[in-house]
Amino acid sequence: MFIAVAGNIGAGKTTLTELLARHYGWEPKYEAVATNPYMEDYYKDIHRWSFCLETFFLKERFRDLLAISQTDKDIIQDRSIFEGVHVFAANNQAMGNMEQRDYNTYMELFQQMTSVARTPDLMIYLRASIPHLVANIQKRGRGYEQSIPIEYLQNLNNRYEDFIRNKYPGRVLTIEVDNMDFLNNRDDFKSITDKIDRIFYSLFPEEPGI
Repeated sequence: MFIAVAGNIGAGKTTLTELLARHYGWEPKYEAVATNPYMEDYYKDIHRWSFCLETFFLKERFRDLLAISQTDKDIIQDRSIFEGVHVFAANNQAMGNMEQRDYNTYMELFQQMTSVARTPDLMIYLRASIPHLVANIQKRGRGYEQSIPIEYLQNLNNRYEDFIRNKYPGRVLTIEVDNMDFLNNRDDFKSITDKIDRIFYSLFPEEPGI
């Protein structure tokens, strides 16, 4: 089984990935934020470092996909290659942060990778409002994230909605997280696992919505 957790910066992807991995005994694959050598430079000069940052993430996510395709373990992944491309890279290109020729090269790489990439059996999309995202970003206190423009977060939210509805080819379970605390509230977390259980383990599976 291959599960992906999707969502904007500060939506709670890593936390939910960790909790679900522990609950189900799945093996987690985390986004390589801490090891991305371009991260801090990117937020200081997004236009200069967009291509480098996005290409590094693309490489890391494709490496994970190759590993996933070669294992019989159940995997849960924090952010997929698909949203990295259709949300983050596309947003940087649209905002003028990535030159068209660089974006074309990036998309050619992605298209070659997806010819052998496996689509997750389920993508769990954490939908969050901008105030919720900003509160979480401030709470976790990563220095390079504190200067993220609100416009940038809003553009990403808009692209996530388009990605989920129009671009992603697989099955999606959308979770509204604004009024949830799945880390500290057992009922909130159980409401998520109940939905997952109905999808994969019930005689009458729930149809995931968007």
